[in-house]
Amino acid sequence: MAGDLLSIRGLKVAYGGIQAVKGIDLDVSKGELITLIGANGAGKTTALKAITGTLPECRVEGHIEYAGHPVKGMHSFELVQRKLAMVPEGRGVFTRMSVQENLMMGAYTRNDKAGIAADIEKWFAVFPRLKERAGQMAGTLSGGEQQMLAMARALMCNPVLLLLDEPSMGLAPIMVEKIFEVVREVSALGVTILLVEQNARLALQAANRGYVMDSGLITMSGDARQMLDDPRVREAYLGEG
Repeated sequence: MAGDLLSIRGLKVAYGGIQAVKGIDLDVSKGELITLIGANGAGKTTALKAITGTLPECRVEGHIEYAGHPVKGMHSFELVQRKLAMVPEGRGVFTRMSVQENLMMGAYTRNDKAGIAADIEKWFAVFPRLKERAGQMAGTLSGGEQQMLAMARALMCNPVLLLLDEPSMGLAPIMVEKIFEVVREVSALGVTILLVEQNARLALQAANRGYVMDSGLITMSGDARQMLDDPRVREAYLGEG
């Protein structure tokens, strides 16, 4: 669709004889917070990894366009240079580096020292807990703190589009609420976000639009608030019959 920051058409992903993604269309416009919800194993993470070219050996078909350019075959570091960043499921922080060093790693494509220093302070203001632990090894942080660090590190490349894969997974409820506060705050700062999330209620409350993925297919899409009230979504994903 013209004007979309991210446009996916007919995306299929197969591992051997297993079709994980079966031909999906998805669009994200600049400034939007879009969520992709669905049960575990629906193909959500596979779809994100297809965008970033971080899948293991598999067959990928279809068209993925970011900022007006096809991204198929691009390396992940090239996408970071083009201001597309991803926070993977499981966080993936550098455990033997300090919080500050992790943030510096997020800025590896940049050489503006003053800007990098200013951005570290900017994200420390958004994530004050990280500022308190700036010199601490990332591996000693709690799960919620590591998730904050993974997000802040990704934001250090000044992304135009941020992909978040299951940011609330494995976190205590109080940390889940905090992570979603931060997601909304980052969105309000103008970063476009595509959020993959199992917590459908919080994801749809935060998002502008939503997509539901089931067994490798997009089965529903629309305004996120309206989807919250849809009886099919309420029954399948919000535990309300």
